[in-house]
Amino acid sequence: MKKNMGTIDKVVRILVAVVITGLYFANIISGTVAIFLLILASVFILTSFISFCPLYLPFGLSTRKKRQ
Repeated sequence: MKKNMGTIDKVVRILVAVVITGLYFANIISGTVAIFLLILASVFILTSFISFCPLYLPFGLSTRKKRQ
C-alpha cells in the first residue's frame, strides 16, 4: 500500500472530521445525517493517519509530493 496523501490533504480531512464531531456534540446535527457524517469523519481520520485513500487508487490520484 503506497502512501498517496499529502500533508494539506491530511490536515483538511482532520479539520473536517473535527468540525463534524463538534457539530454532533453541540447537537446541531442529529439522526441519520449525524450517523452518516460521523462515519465519514471516522474514515477521514483513519485515512489521514495511514496516509492512504483507497478512492484515489482506481483514478491514479495522489496529493503527495513526488521525491526527486
